[in-house]
Amino acid sequence: MTLEHGHSHSEIAARLNARNGGGGLRDAIFGGIDGTVTTFAIVAGVQGAGLPGGIVVALGMANVVADGFSMAAGNYAGTKAVADDRERLRKVEERHIMLNPQGERDELDQILGRKGLHGDVKAQAVDMISRDKDQWIAMMLTDEYGLPPTDPAPLRAAVIIFGAFVLAGLLPLLPYLVGLTDPFVWSIIASAFTFFGIGAIKSQWALAPWWRSGLETFLIGGTAAVLAFAVGRLFHP
Repeated sequence: MTLEHGHSHSEIAARLNARNGGGGLRDAIFGGIDGTVTTFAIVAGVQGAGLPGGIVVALGMANVVADGFSMAAGNYAGTKAVADDRERLRKVEERHIMLNPQGERDELDQILGRKGLHGDVKAQAVDMISRDKDQWIAMMLTDEYGLPPTDPAPLRAAVIIFGAFVLAGLLPLLPYLVGLTDPFVWSIIASAFTFFGIGAIKSQWALAPWWRSGLETFLIGGTAAVLAFAVGRLFHP
């Protein structure tokens, strides 16, 4: 049976460093799927209404820029709120450690007990962790307050989600921008490949095989497109 990763000292350190550095996977997938769905939904809706291709481009580009920025701004605000709350709780723990260190050690003792440590081993662990205030506070933030183990990066998250939204959102518009014949057909193909591709890439961090993850994402995007096209047909002259 093949192992998923190695366990040498350098390989373990690399994985731990990558984890501690955080990742933009969620933001990239979220931005990419939403960019493709919303842009192709506009394309399908305008096409269903029988409007000219120029309107497709105008509305599509407006969506890519405005909605992409809106998502990035919203993600920034949400991530910034988490970062601010984390910093607030960090200061709370610093103050409690300074004013009531034994009480904080008792909290640490219970946390380690729930992790399966007992007796002298637990007492030694409490003593060692409490010698490093930064590690002590980091454990309290994670185990007492349920916060993620890494510090949020609001600006980085906003840039990733905006970039993924714009890149993926432009693909359904490319056939119209370059003037291809039957641009709606090519837009369907481009969007289908984008949906499936994002899903296939996402499978690297999931249990589902690549084709199932790709098909799942394709069906989600396709459903949104069909609904948008149906609504557009209601306004077809």
